[in-house]
Amino acid sequence: MAGREQITAVEGGLLVLAPAKINLSLLIAGKRPDGFHEIETIMAKVNWYDEILIQAGRKPGVELICKGPHWAPKGRENLVHQAAARLLESCGSKAGLKVTLTKNIPAGTGLGSASSDAAATLIGLNRHLDLGWDKERLSELAATLGSDVAFFLNGPLAFCTGRGEKVEKIDGNFDFLALLILPDISVSTKEVYANYRPNRGCYEKLSVKINSHIKEKRIDLAVAMCANMLQETCFGLAGSLAELKGKIESLGMRPCCLSGSGSAFFCISESGDEDIVRRWDHTLETEIGCKSVIVRNSRW
Repeated sequence: MAGREQITAVEGGLLVLAPAKINLSLLIAGKRPDGFHEIETIMAKVNWYDEILIQAGRKPGVELICKGPHWAPKGRENLVHQAAARLLESCGSKAGLKVTLTKNIPAGTGLGSASSDAAATLIGLNRHLDLGWDKERLSELAATLGSDVAFFLNGPLAFCTGRGEKVEKIDGNFDFLALLILPDISVSTKEVYANYRPNRGCYEKLSVKINSHIKEKRIDLAVAMCANMLQETCFGLAGSLAELKGKIESLGMRPCCLSGSGSAFFCISESGDEDIVRRWDHTLETEIGCKSVIVRNSRW
């Protein structure tokens, strides 16, 4: 997977990859007047992808087909459909589009797949329709679709603030190998945020440390903090996740961090030794019976 390009020309259209992300840190400052939460997060794309095939349609508008091993909402409820429809409206195109989403990344896991799918749709259609729009213009449209969508137009590693739409690319290499742990549990991001109770003191303490690590270009130290201020709320809604984390860490996989609002965890190998991560993968399957995927940081 490491060598794949995001956009590939295929017979009859374009194949666009939509990568998963992990939150290497996630801090919540509090609730804003607009109802969203003010956040600070380091996000990294990984080389595990949904796939979006863009082809010419037989009639004006968007035809969305969903397939693959995991569920995705149909029609206008899907962010892929919304992204395509809004881009067509914004550029005044009457083109017909057939968009096929292959859902490889499960929803409700904190891996950002729906937002990534939307961003990949914008990127692919910009090419397919030969619009030549820059990232700034695409980002304006992305902001109307969801808080994390703008990140997936940028990256692969970034510090995101505001409600997540303010994206500051982190320069320099942070190469990593990680095990994504995928419990058979879906957690609602909306419910996690609705039940979150702010902790200003905790936020300020963590923010000072993490911002210092970013300035020093020591992302590894920020990752080692395993700071996710949504974890307690997520565990309150899905107690079995707290038990699972305890079991994982008892097997020597530390730190085991929650991504986003959950339910996925990730363990980053400090050494980058693939044999170690493969042993983790085997141990999870045999000892706990939990699915997992080995990933690396994305190049783009």
